[in-house]
Amino acid sequence: MTLEACVESFSEAVTAMKNGANRIELCENLSVGGTTPSYGTIKKSRELAAPCFVMIRPRGGDFCYSQDEIEIMKSDILMCKELGVLGVVFGVLTRENKIDYPLLKELVDLAKPMSITFHKAIDEVINPLEDIDQLIDVGIDRILTSGKQLKAFEGKDLLNQMIKKADNKIKILVCGGVTKENLNDIQTLIPNKEYHGKKIV
Repeated sequence: MTLEACVESFSEAVTAMKNGANRIELCENLSVGGTTPSYGTIKKSRELAAPCFVMIRPRGGDFCYSQDEIEIMKSDILMCKELGVLGVVFGVLTRENKIDYPLLKELVDLAKPMSITFHKAIDEVINPLEDIDQLIDVGIDRILTSGKQLKAFEGKDLLNQMIKKADNKIKILVCGGVTKENLNDIQTLIPNKEYHGKKIV
């Protein structure tokens, strides 16, 4: 089972690993849902024993980006690739809260062979189930989701449907208030291989 700790500094990553996290999602500004960390932080994260996935997000707010912001995301993806980062995390939507597949394909092609997580932007679309097959086709490796709810407990029905439809062709990364205290209960309600949280360990 993978326990991915969401952290906003190198020191937090070290602590999370000591406490049992076996993968790190590295961000800054978690108060706005996470943005891309600094070059120095990303570079330093390569010293971690656990895999480290880096958030690619130029700002908080929505997931519909300007051309300038898209260029920033592309530069950050290339920086991660050059630094030997194992994975990146991003998501892009249209103004109608649909996945922007042409842009997503560009970013995925740029990011490969790094592992790619489509983040919680998925919870903004009307029916995430309908996008799973296309996300597989585009080359996404995993989807970070709380089942369109604030907490995984509340989104359990949709999460279980997504895990079933994913059928091991793409990983579903369950999030939404997942902590070390409630992990066993969440596992029972939402059997899965990957869980994500700020306080997961």
